[in-house]
Amino acid sequence: MNTIPPVDLTRQHKVISQEVEAQVLEVLRSGRYIGGAAVANFESEFARYTGTKYSVGCNSGTDALYMALRALEIGVGDEVITTPLTFIATSEVIVRVGAKPVFVDIDPDTFNFDLEQVATAITKNTKAIIAVHLFGQPIDMTALMAIAKSHNIYVIEDCAQATGASWDNQKVGSIGDVGCFSFFPTKTLGACGDGGALTTNREAIADKIKLLREHGLIREISNKVTYRHKLTGLNSRLDTLQATILSIKLKYLDTWNQQRQQAANNYQQLLQLIPNIKLPSALSGGNSVWNQYTIRIFNQSTTTDTARDILRSRLQQKGVIAMIYYPLSLHLQPVYQDLNYQLGSLPNVEQVAQEVLSLPLFPEITFEEQQQVVYCLKDCLVDY
Repeated sequence: MNTIPPVDLTRQHKVISQEVEAQVLEVLRSGRYIGGAAVANFESEFARYTGTKYSVGCNSGTDALYMALRALEIGVGDEVITTPLTFIATSEVIVRVGAKPVFVDIDPDTFNFDLEQVATAITKNTKAIIAVHLFGQPIDMTALMAIAKSHNIYVIEDCAQATGASWDNQKVGSIGDVGCFSFFPTKTLGACGDGGALTTNREAIADKIKLLREHGLIREISNKVTYRHKLTGLNSRLDTLQATILSIKLKYLDTWNQQRQQAANNYQQLLQLIPNIKLPSALSGGNSVWNQYTIRIFNQSTTTDTARDILRSRLQQKGVIAMIYYPLSLHLQPVYQDLNYQLGSLPNVEQVAQEVLSLPLFPEITFEEQQQVVYCLKDCLVDY
């Protein structure tokens, strides 16, 4: 049997290689590697795609989240509510601006945070909510925005794993105050390196982000460098090569996401009635892009984390490379000991973190490969 990786970027490149390599060569020959028309064009195209008025490119999804918090003037003494089931960048940036992350438990069916617990966690110090559309599954943004509006707090959408997803026919990143995107190569829209973007419908926020991403530098109308700085920023530009590649890939994104959705539907059918696993579910009203297809592994005979880890090892021996996102939820990470969360404080996420396993899924995966994944999974589960 052939090895089936969690993602295979070489297959995607083959589809667009001639177009990408030709335009990358043009950039290399131009001598213009920072800024310029390519970056401006991508920002305009991405704003149009997401249905927002403004898009600002940056160096990474992490920087996008950080600058969103800075643009909304969130800092010392403020609290930001978010999920503990996500990559640490989501909470890391909260600490970087001097605020306090407040973790709430998740809905074990969708893997996104529980909106009832979000509402309960709001205090007089709550300044914002970072909503993570985990694994490409959009949160119920209608309900979340109603909660935020009733308490007059900001909503930042972490769309790192969900570019192209939508809620109630609105693209993620266009509903909250700011949308934050990662273009890490394995995302639904991936660059050939690091990259990110922010989206918003508020001009003042977009203008502040543009200042932040380039050392707080004030530019004249002619775009001339003044060496005058309005605030303390950072160096977080989206470079010209990545913008060029992303503009090409953006044209294919909806097709690739449709292929992801078909692959997820295949798994839903192929995995039905298999004991000891739970399939992921999506909320009605949302359109997931399935950045990951994540199942849960149950077992009656051993501890759950041992069962999941043993299964993953067995699959790898058979050539199926499955991933674990995320084995230790954020509220229990050593770096957050000072927040005083205890084992058992967020029981849903603690259980799910021991059970999750993401199966190979990418636009170019074949039905035969998915059948092989399922065959191996059944074979590995036979002793459970």
